[in-house]
Amino acid sequence: QVHLVESGGGLAQAGGSLRLSCAASGGTLSNYAMGWFRQAPGKEREFVAAVNWSGVRIYYADSVKGRFSISRDNAKNTLYLQMNSLKPSDSAVYYCAAVPSDRSRLRRLDAIVYDYWGQGTQVTVSS
Repeated sequence: QVHLVESGGGLAQAGGSLRLSCAASGGTLSNYAMGWFRQAPGKEREFVAAVNWSGVRIYYADSVKGRFSISRDNAKNTLYLQMNSLKPSDSAVYYCAAVPSDRSRLRRLDAIVYDYWGQGTQVTVSS
């Protein structure tokens, strides 16, 4: 079992940038595909971005394409989400999630059931 802790959230102006980090412990990050999800008040949790175990396969939700970038540093057991050109609609609690890589191979990364979740970090974008 892997434990995930998000950080880097905060307050940003519209058009600004934030970088989120997700530190993993209790497991080797290279054994997992990793994803970012977000949930705004009163809304369902939605997929944002995901990356396979090696960092080669990446998938983004249409709403963040061209603005967000997901990456991972397996040597540091850390997942990142660089968020640029932020919009007020990006305001949400952002969660990182992990799924064993055996279940991610040859699958769309947004269609996988992720097993492990962090507690989230708040992102607020003002207009």
